[in-house]
Amino acid sequence: MNSSEYFKGRGAQINPNNKFFVNQYVQEHVEGLDEEFLGTAKTQFISTHPKSIISKSNSPDLRFERSINPYQGCEHGCIYCYARNSHEYWGFSAGLDFERKILVKHNAAQLLEQEFRKASYQPDLIMLSGNTDCYQPIERKLGITRSILELMVKYQHPVSIISKNVLMRRDFDLLRELAALNLVSVAVTINSLREEVRQKMEPRTATASARLKLIEGLTGIGVPVMLMMAPIVPGINSDEISDLIRAGADAGAITASYTIVRLNGQIGGIFKDWLYQNYPDRAEKVLHWIEACHGGKINDTDFGRRIKGDGHMAESLQHLFKLSVKKYMNNGTLPSLRRDLFRLPDAGAQLGLF
Repeated sequence: MNSSEYFKGRGAQINPNNKFFVNQYVQEHVEGLDEEFLGTAKTQFISTHPKSIISKSNSPDLRFERSINPYQGCEHGCIYCYARNSHEYWGFSAGLDFERKILVKHNAAQLLEQEFRKASYQPDLIMLSGNTDCYQPIERKLGITRSILELMVKYQHPVSIISKNVLMRRDFDLLRELAALNLVSVAVTINSLREEVRQKMEPRTATASARLKLIEGLTGIGVPVMLMMAPIVPGINSDEISDLIRAGADAGAITASYTIVRLNGQIGGIFKDWLYQNYPDRAEKVLHWIEACHGGKINDTDFGRRIKGDGHMAESLQHLFKLSVKKYMNNGTLPSLRRDLFRLPDAGAQLGLF
């Protein structure tokens, strides 16, 4: 694909067939097509009406069991995103569809409040953005994430957020209230300080400098922040580990974590296509190094190894990461958030009438 055909502002450049479909579209005779087979269509926002909003996970790789995703699909277009595969369950492709067909859960806050008010509900940490970014561009207009945070304040419920979008600044008023009660922590994802890498790998995200300023702002209002270097792609951004942790620490992050890229399902083909177009000089080496971290394959489903990898390459990256965290962050950790403050704001209101 030449530069004139490259879809600027998108990560994926292909739309692979949904594995659940029996039939598929193919492009064989271009001269016979009445319209463009794969164009730069605008983003569509599709309303959904789920019956529940809290997702639960028992994965030992994750530091949370409950999560809320106001949106499915993500306009950020990060080429490596593991959530791409989940878009197939909705009848779409993990490629361009993931970035331009966004499913919106308009009733997320209403469903969450119904959960909070159940007599059986037990408070525990809820992660916003366990799958896709809760602060992706459409949130500026819809404010679903903000409505969820308003409930967290109202019910004094612990919440953790992971995002790479500086729109979070809009909600500093709510985050400040939660931080004062030790009810919130935030992970800000940055995987490169080089703008040319970000533009290719994460085309519709904020710059690294803007995200570092976000960390500074969060720290300034008392929110504990973790830097997430996710994912590390050997041969693309792996040389930035130490510099990135140092920059995060200087901005106020108290700890850091990372993942090594894994290319499960359709992501493998999508990533390979992107890699050969953007880094043809090193594509084969990068794929080989990824395989070296995952037992000789680019995909990995084994707990533990799928996140951090193993083998000499992965051990080398992990060693450098740990040394950098020790040097620049003094091996800091995020504080445990309180679970004991949860309350029904109108509890006992009727008794006040007597």
